Amino acid sequence: MNVSAPLLRTGLAAQIREFIVDGISAGRWEPGERIVERRIATELGVSQGPVREALRQLEALRLVESLPNRGARVRPFTEQDLGEIFPVRAGLERSAAELALPRLAGRVDALERHNRRLAEAAETGDLQQQMRLSIEFHREVVEAAGNRLLVSVWESLGIELWTTLSLRLHQTEIYSKSAEHAVLIEAFRRQDPEAPRMLHEHVMNYAP
Repeated sequence: MNVSAPLLRTGLAAQIREFIVDGISAGRWEPGERIVERRIATELGVSQGPVREALRQLEALRLVESLPNRGARVRPFTEQDLGEIFPVRAGLERSAAELALPRLAGRVDALERHNRRLAEAAETGDLQQQMRLSIEFHREVVEAAGNRLLVSVWESLGIELWTTLSLRLHQTEIYSKSAEHAVLIEAFRRQDPEAPRMLHEHVMNYAP
């Protein structure tokens, strides 16, 4: 998120939530570190109310925790956390692919662009860019379902953060994902009824 531009008033808490998740993903706030409402509000030029609401949302997602008289901090993440999040993500993406399958053939060009850029990022060794492009590929599939609730729930999982944590803890070889994506693209192109199952298995490869 570009913090130099003023935040839109609509969906302010959601935008702040995204800003905090990006910060955790990038290592700005490490597990166990405090997130100070006032500092975020000052940096973003907003009141503390929407920052507090964003932190409440992140607490509901188990990304932060509140401490009595100490405010919020990033939760120390465990193997169990990772083991729980990826089956949920995989199930959502399988449902998305089932809904989207008739339309995904028309999105093959966009999927191929994402995947081509992912392969290029792998060649340069840019892990952060690889991760972002991989998630963009999956977002394309989820949005193709045309189900706003499903997209909202998927986004709320903090996909980028959990993927980052998995990469850090398990040194997942994300450079191999472009090859797996290519297989999925061909399945989407021919509207293979097995494509949703294939996508589910692909996502579970990120899990510990």
